[in-house]
Amino acid sequence: MERKRVGIVGVTGYTGMELCRLLVGHPALELVAATSRTEAGKTLGVLYPYLQQTPMAEIVVQEPDPAALAKTCDLVFLAVPHGTAMHVAHALLAAGCRVVDLSADFRLRHRAVYEEWYATAHSCPDLLTQAVYGLPELYGEAVRWAQLVANPGCYPTASILALYPALAAQLIFPDDLVIDAKSGASGAGRKATVATLFCEVHDTFRAYNLGRHRHTPEIEQELSQAAGQPLTVSFNPHLVPMDRGILATCYARLRPGVDEATVRDVYADFVTGKPWLRLLPAGVLPETRWVRGTNWCDLGLVVDRRTHRLVVVTAIDNLCRGASGQAVVNANLMLGLPEDLGLSRSPVVP
Repeated sequence: MERKRVGIVGVTGYTGMELCRLLVGHPALELVAATSRTEAGKTLGVLYPYLQQTPMAEIVVQEPDPAALAKTCDLVFLAVPHGTAMHVAHALLAAGCRVVDLSADFRLRHRAVYEEWYATAHSCPDLLTQAVYGLPELYGEAVRWAQLVANPGCYPTASILALYPALAAQLIFPDDLVIDAKSGASGAGRKATVATLFCEVHDTFRAYNLGRHRHTPEIEQELSQAAGQPLTVSFNPHLVPMDRGILATCYARLRPGVDEATVRDVYADFVTGKPWLRLLPAGVLPETRWVRGTNWCDLGLVVDRRTHRLVVVTAIDNLCRGASGQAVVNANLMLGLPEDLGLSRSPVVP
């Protein structure tokens, strides 16, 4: 199998680190370049000792140089913050290189929405219409031909996959949608902040950014596509004292006459042929430990007859399915490879 050359811009964050973990065992993607402004000059083996005695250990981290990356790479992963990614992406695309962007810079289709929620000007609005939203269960075919893929956020991945089938099949009303989601501390990134210090996270449980989390418009954008009309969701994130993982519990009002058998049939049809979705048996609900370190999204269904609500629970690993693993799936598709190539189906057992 011919190996494709890939690079990582921003190799020292959690998503860059996770990309290294996944790429070291990938049979068809070869990491040939990695960049970081803060760690330039060091080798990946020094930064990440677990890469010792692998070919990646000798890669020297460079300052970001889009022109040099485009010459050596078939595809580049951008694992840098929003506001930065758009500039690097523009330069790479202009040089003829394909890009998977793990930031939020190209996930929203409308410039005004991006600038409202991210409080920064978008310098490449022309690329918003070119970018493909990289949720493979919905846009896999478009991803295959894309030059720029906007890798979805972690919370949106869990939330969209939970409610999309029910909305598309008109099993639920598109109003009064509530998403109650919990994430491990790695979802906040690797930068040191007081809120994510060990003593601030350990042995406590808190909500944050209620009514104003930046992933809200991304969720609404995709669920509106499913519903065929604009909709609003109540998205409520929480921080739990664990390293990684997301559990999203999503609530919706069932339409009259919809029973549990109908719901299960719709979701069973939705997951068919999609290698990274698992519909759990009736009575079984997802747990984050079952998906740790994998690209799985587990779905559990409850039809609450007393309240006439559908409750959908999803579990993903925020760093893998919610970021780097999903980015590898998108890269596989873009480079003509099987979408599940190089990704483990077995969870990392602590």
